[in-house]
Amino acid sequence: MLSNIFNYDNPVWRFMGKFCDILLLNILWTLCSIPIVTIGASTTAVYYVTLKLVRDEEGPTVRSFFRSFKENFKQATVIWLILLVAGLLIGFDLYFFLMLRTGASAFRTVMVAIFGAFALIYLFIALFIFPLQARFYNSVKRTFLNAFFVSVRHCFHSLGLIGIDIALPLVALFFLPILQPILFLFGFPLVAFINSFAIVGVFDKYMPKEEEPEETELPEPEQPLI
Repeated sequence: MLSNIFNYDNPVWRFMGKFCDILLLNILWTLCSIPIVTIGASTTAVYYVTLKLVRDEEGPTVRSFFRSFKENFKQATVIWLILLVAGLLIGFDLYFFLMLRTGASAFRTVMVAIFGAFALIYLFIALFIFPLQARFYNSVKRTFLNAFFVSVRHCFHSLGLIGIDIALPLVALFFLPILQPILFLFGFPLVAFINSFAIVGVFDKYMPKEEEPEETELPEPEQPLI
């Protein structure tokens, strides 16, 4: 009885171990994201670890985080800066037309719909691009293309994850304040961990079984991803 309780392979201990890893990841992600420009690399590193946690491929959390942070720093930073600029432009245009008080209402409605669609596509890409960067080796351009095609092809997964990611902080803020300390302690890595369960299922469809994930490239998006 006692041997089962203190067995580290016990599901309860494994569950607690994962949440300790997420707590540690939140500290690492927060510290490594302070310069702002490094958010892409730190987010990629978080997904590198959470995707392994979901697959029960646990390793040294700190070492795995910084390994991914170092290896993906340059490319993840470029991706993050592109996303940042694109997000600011889309957000400004959407806000401008939402607040537009003059001009034809039909024109305003059309422009809001257009930039609303851009915003949704932007969220789709942002949802998958850092997990893709963490798990597959590709160029920046191809990573963006793969993020677009994978997120659109699995649009129900994308919509569900966006809904969860938005609902979780809203529920904690307005309906269940008891969740606020949990979100504060575990932060973004908790969201990444939840997302990783669905993302792993999507990635498995493109993962050749005979190759290791870190050495695998997604197929050309012009062929099997469409």
